[in-house]
Amino acid sequence: MIDIDEIVENFDFFDEWDARYQYLIELGESLLPMPDALKVEENWVKPCMSTVHVSAHREKDDSSLIYFKGDCDTAIIKGVLALLIDLLSHRTLNEICSMDVDSLFRRLKLEEHLSPNRHVGIYAIKEKMIERAEALSKVEPSKLESRVFS
Repeated sequence: MIDIDEIVENFDFFDEWDARYQYLIELGESLLPMPDALKVEENWVKPCMSTVHVSAHREKDDSSLIYFKGDCDTAIIKGVLALLIDLLSHRTLNEICSMDVDSLFRRLKLEEHLSPNRHVGIYAIKEKMIERAEALSKVEPSKLESRVFS
């Protein structure tokens, strides 16, 4: 499980925004593929200009923990999505909801380097992740589909 300080520390290795931008792209490229079966309306982040999908799943060994899968059709937002998945996965719903993602974005100086439209999309991704985690938490673990997407 990664935390905000660790993400910021990783980005601090890069002095220039261009290098940080490239690192974000590489993070997106390393994101595991999202099965097409999960690219459905309920997982679609509609306010985002890019095509983004996010789904929430329970941890196999501890149903109180949630992890995310996601995909995006643009490189930089896919990198931000990868960051959010790393940050918010393997946590409880309360931990996910209380995570100060705004602090992460400020400390990485994303607002200084991304367009206002991308900001709207990034916050929409965060809200969709919370929405999907809340929806998952309303379902009893025994009633969930036993199929695990990997």
